[in-house]
Amino acid sequence: MGNFYYRALFVLAVLILGTRLCLAKHTPANFVFGDSLVDAGQEIGFIGNTPPYLAPTTAGQTILQGVNYASGGGGILNYTGKIFGGRINLDAQLDNFANTRQEIISRIGFDAAQKLLKDALFSITIGSNDFINNYLTPFVPSKVEQQLMPPQSFVGAMISKYRVQLMRLYSMGARKIVVANVGPIGCIPFQREINPSAGDGCAVFPNQLAQLFNAQLRGLLRDLSANLQHSTFVYADVYHIVDDIIQNYSSYGFENPNSACCHVAGRYGGLIPCGPTSKVCADRSKYIFWDAFHPTDATNSIIARRLIDGDPLDIWPINIRQLMKSAPSD
Repeated sequence: MGNFYYRALFVLAVLILGTRLCLAKHTPANFVFGDSLVDAGQEIGFIGNTPPYLAPTTAGQTILQGVNYASGGGGILNYTGKIFGGRINLDAQLDNFANTRQEIISRIGFDAAQKLLKDALFSITIGSNDFINNYLTPFVPSKVEQQLMPPQSFVGAMISKYRVQLMRLYSMGARKIVVANVGPIGCIPFQREINPSAGDGCAVFPNQLAQLFNAQLRGLLRDLSANLQHSTFVYADVYHIVDDIIQNYSSYGFENPNSACCHVAGRYGGLIPCGPTSKVCADRSKYIFWDAFHPTDATNSIIARRLIDGDPLDIWPINIRQLMKSAPSD
């Protein structure tokens, strides 16, 4: 809850690669990190999905196909998401991957494990919770300190922490790493509800925070690619894609660009999380947003396809198709 990132974002992209695009004889391993539990889009004809790390069945040969470490409520900063209790932030997700890596080495040997990881896709969707469920949340334990911290300092702390985390992932063998930026969080139904002064538009300040973070994230990924040998860090501009969908929603077949399909209360259905008492719209494919925080599968599909074949405005310096076809650098 609270994260803008897309339940099937990178998994959907990889599954499309493996099923419809037929780029390789087999889909490389897929390791998923981030702030949302990820599920696979059944509409593309793929049975199953990247198994969650904590599932009892995620063991043995299964881990050679990849593992999902993502956690609802998780963030870059360790105190993000405290209101959710048992969330797993990115540091802990990397600890879990370190355990998986050792299991892979034990199973197939160091050299084979290094090759598997070198060819694998690593995808990270994180950062929105650090704003929505931390900096912008008035009742988190660290709020007193944050009130004294200007946005530039908070974003700087996020980027500094993220740099260390991405370098750690690289040190454990990751070479093809796709990193999504923070989407237009001011446009989700929840932020529209709690910022009524925005009128019919998106909340301005949350989007400004996202843009500030995204500008520094792009520079960080450029720096890492230049200085970490044989690495490719790809910047997925989800903000640009989703903003385009919202601004031109009718051209994508949507009829409602701002309200939740699954709603309980509020002008935009964003005051109360989707649950058993919620009302559901007649046709979710006509809505950009499923609930107060998350896009619909229809939106996810558009995002995924643009990440696969998009130009540098969508994903930079190369798209996912090009990344997965690229030969290992070493």
